[in-house]
Amino acid sequence: MNRPIIEIKNLLVRRNNRTLLQVPQLAFRSGTIVSVIGPNGAGKSTMLLSLMRLVIPDSGEILYRGQRILPGISIHRYRRKMSMVFQEPLLLNTSVYNNIASGLKIRGMNRRNIRPAVEEMMDLFGIAHLSKRSARSLSGGEAQRVSLSRALAVSPEILLMDEPFSSLDAPTRESLIADLDRIIRDRGITVIFATHDRSEAIRLADEIIVLNEGRIIQSGTPAEITLSPADEFVAFFIGTETILSGAVTNAAEGVFTVSVNGSGVEIMGEVEPGRRVTFCINPENIIFSANFPETSARNSFRGKVVKAVSQGLFHKIYFDCGFILVGYVTGRSMETLGIRPGRELVASFKATAVHVIKVA
Repeated sequence: MNRPIIEIKNLLVRRNNRTLLQVPQLAFRSGTIVSVIGPNGAGKSTMLLSLMRLVIPDSGEILYRGQRILPGISIHRYRRKMSMVFQEPLLLNTSVYNNIASGLKIRGMNRRNIRPAVEEMMDLFGIAHLSKRSARSLSGGEAQRVSLSRALAVSPEILLMDEPFSSLDAPTRESLIADLDRIIRDRGITVIFATHDRSEAIRLADEIIVLNEGRIIQSGTPAEITLSPADEFVAFFIGTETILSGAVTNAAEGVFTVSVNGSGVEIMGEVEPGRRVTFCINPENIIFSANFPETSARNSFRGKVVKAVSQGLFHKIYFDCGFILVGYVTGRSMETLGIRPGRELVASFKATAVHVIKVA
């Protein structure tokens, strides 16, 4: 396992008697891509700015490779290990080439070495043809590619990004994420980026940190966060809208049944009768069919489609079977099953597809 490149210990940031960030302990491993996700005001930007030492905490410390930042390492030396990219590209009113070269010039790189470094970045991000263009004439996607090129041209060990893709349209965002993913992994750069878009986090990150009201709610791999959310907030934030509660009515042979509005939902696990359980089901684990299927799914419920919402490549289905289930179907399934509001169908899911959030 890679050793931590940055560690946070007992970090507290308060402003106007309000806690913006409180992190007892957190470590970022070298060479990993970490996404910090959460709603607006969760503390994501505060965490990045604290790591960059642009926000000075009220208490606690940040360590770089095991050494405290001040007095062990000066802020100037520490910051030279980093680059930061913001939501809106902060470009100089000059050419694309000069923008990318600016960080290298500030760091005193020999002029003979600047050109190959800049040209390499322009080639990697596919913007060599924009070299002489004014930064003010660029599209949003082009400007962000220039901003990332400038940040990476100085060969940082750590790249911090604050909502870097949020202002881009979907095709531009996906293309830029694919290029950035390839470049940073080839170079082994540690990346910490803040976003409120769970799809960006799942697409790019090795690890996800979920923040809310300045505190870490859960951290883990994308699979761990998606399949085993720590609480209802995390479950809903990552896109799981089917969150249900009920009382356990019986349990036998590693399976227990929870009564939800008079229907029994079977779940794998050991919970004794009488306990109340809150659980969730990811939308991709819910299967819709015209009739009760001949499958191993323990849970099948007849009901009606409440509404269908297009999500581009798939549709989100809200289904009432005495309680609301939310699942995904393809466009072809929409046509085959004749899905529309009021359409009667059967929704099925396995007992192993249910994640228990809380037992009371």
